[in-house]
Amino acid sequence: MLPNRMSLTRTTEEQLKKLKGYTGITPNVSARIAFFRSIESDFRYQGQEAKLDGSLVLDKYTWLGETSDVTELVLKMYYPELDTKEYQQAWAAHVEDGIASIRTHRSCLEFSLPL
Repeated sequence: MLPNRMSLTRTTEEQLKKLKGYTGITPNVSARIAFFRSIESDFRYQGQEAKLDGSLVLDKYTWLGETSDVTELVLKMYYPELDTKEYQQAWAAHVEDGIASIRTHRSCLEFSLPL
């Protein structure tokens, strides 16, 4: 469903890298946290296509890790009509939305706080 190689927008990627500097959490792990924070906040992808121009192009399993199956199932549940490219856009939109709620965190402990 999601492509094997995925990237994010440059802005989102920069925010993930800054977050790594503050917390030590790698961009792929913080992207997972951001995705699920976005899902919890009831954000919904509206079909707006973003330019996924980030330089950090990773394979799906590096981005998603053990959350791969759950991430794809959540996307399929919320957006049953999308194709592979659109699923990547939806995933990237959720990561971008979710990073807004965590980008100012300065320690790992702040990730455990409620939304």
